[in-house]
Amino acid sequence: MKNIIVGTAGHIDHGKTALVKALTGVDADRWAEEKRRGITIDLGFAHLQLTKDIRLGFIDVPGHERFVRNMLAGAAGIDLVLFVISAEEGIKPQTREHFDICRLLGVKAGIIVFTKADLADADILELLALETDEFVAGSFLEGAPKVAVSAMTGAGLPELLAEIGKSAKVIEEKSASGWFRLPVDRAFTMKGFGTVLTGTLVAGSVRKGQEVELHPLGRLLRVRNVQVFGKAEERAPAGLRTALNVPDIAPEEVRRGMVLTEAGRFRPVTVLDCRLELLRSAKPLKNRAPVHFHAGTAEVEGEVRLLEKGGPLQPGASAWVRIVLKDTVQLLPGDRFIIRMFSPVITIGGGLIADISARRYRLADDRAARLKLLLEGSAVERVEQHLREHLWGLRAADLIAWTGLKSVPQTPLFEAAGEWWISTARLLEIRKLLAQACREFHKGNPLLAGIAKQDLKSKVMPKAAAEVFELALAGTAEITADHEVVRLKSHKVVLRQDEEQARAAMERVFRDAGLIVPGVAEVLGASGLEAAQAKILLQQLLKENRLVRIAEELVVHADSISALKTQLQTRRGERFTVPVFKDWTGISRKYAIPLLEHLDRLHITRREGDERVVV
Repeated sequence: MKNIIVGTAGHIDHGKTALVKALTGVDADRWAEEKRRGITIDLGFAHLQLTKDIRLGFIDVPGHERFVRNMLAGAAGIDLVLFVISAEEGIKPQTREHFDICRLLGVKAGIIVFTKADLADADILELLALETDEFVAGSFLEGAPKVAVSAMTGAGLPELLAEIGKSAKVIEEKSASGWFRLPVDRAFTMKGFGTVLTGTLVAGSVRKGQEVELHPLGRLLRVRNVQVFGKAEERAPAGLRTALNVPDIAPEEVRRGMVLTEAGRFRPVTVLDCRLELLRSAKPLKNRAPVHFHAGTAEVEGEVRLLEKGGPLQPGASAWVRIVLKDTVQLLPGDRFIIRMFSPVITIGGGLIADISARRYRLADDRAARLKLLLEGSAVERVEQHLREHLWGLRAADLIAWTGLKSVPQTPLFEAAGEWWISTARLLEIRKLLAQACREFHKGNPLLAGIAKQDLKSKVMPKAAAEVFELALAGTAEITADHEVVRLKSHKVVLRQDEEQARAAMERVFRDAGLIVPGVAEVLGASGLEAAQAKILLQQLLKENRLVRIAEELVVHADSISALKTQLQTRRGERFTVPVFKDWTGISRKYAIPLLEHLDRLHITRREGDERVVV
């Protein structure tokens, strides 16, 4: 089933609502005030099963200039516009504004509908057609079908439905494969169900029972029921007018402009880098000009900052701009927007969002080239650009939030480290830096086996995630990691003769002492070397497991510990106290307590109250 959203556009009282009713049988004016005043104030909705393969959702928008903000909330989801012009009145101010809005919002298909045709003769209709051709020249409506209809008599309606059917067959549907996003245009309570939120599902799909997130509140909600055109469904795909029953929130907490999305996937933003087109009818746009910003169903006050040199943006021109909003909105690159002046409140331009990462530009940055790539580049190019700008990588969640991609593309140009991604080119640079840092460390510390991992990370990659550091480390051909020490593969510790002699003597002192060892400071002081050198030799013996550190100032030779373990193995299952252990080993309490705590940590003994058990 192909689902197409059809919207109306045109001046007030040109017959948009009557046309929708004539086509669908549904009166889209649902409010009492609309019926009393005879005009559409807010959005109206209807649907029609055109054929067994094509289903149409209609959005009827208000034509009055005071309600253009409501028109904008509905126009964002339109696939096909019925561009309505009254045969009685012709092209009027809101005809022009609605035309500009549809063009700026990227509506790609439309049908020009001359309404109230029963009130005009053939000559008038012919002149109107010529005037309209001139009006829409060079736009998406150039060459569009024109149909004259009368909602009163029904004339032209079959021809219009036929044209809608032809257009619907070739229109590309909204993607149901992307992330779920539904800009909210209504919130109300339904008896027996609770809160219902409605909107046009612009991407992805939503299913009954799914957890969704309401932006910008960040509220997680459970979808109890899904309705499409008043009928309960298990799932709704993109391109449909959709109503979701979400009972965990009150209608008054929701406002038009909020967006329902996949839970935990996106974050609302206030800074948007965009390609802006200024209408020919607008005045020059100065830097930091205040505007009303419209995107999806949202309306927010904002400020336009020009990113390129050259003074104010001139009418009919386009430029890269940054729009800073007063409130957060949920938007993605590729989304379209409209800006309107503050006074008078008229549409002056619109365009496409290129980036939502709020990058801090430097003077040397080529902003235009960067944003052009982010707007027009391939998925791989866009991800690569963001990774180039973040030297220590980015989380997959950030890349998806900033690009709207379903997943990070698989390519040799970047690599994954857990939840992090980093440019392959940058990884090569980092690996060179790691190797250079090791070379410098060995030069300054020739007696040490290598640099501690944490010290190396702090020196070369202080801001990187641990996963990125390990990825870089593992792929560096020149270096290797021995537990928590990193060294060049070519590095070997070469001792001088006096250092060799001192090291051997140091080991001999601990071996000969058995379990009743002298203090570490005493042994180091007797080595005949400078304190720093002596400590390095001690660290070597510990690293090689020739010595075992029992406590900060208690080091025992490994042979003595092995002998003690062998002695205890003959006493498995025996219970003993500290005095008994002293008798077994011939040592004082000064040595017995730390040795027993060491044996406890090795699970050779187990403490139970004042006693221990040989495990």
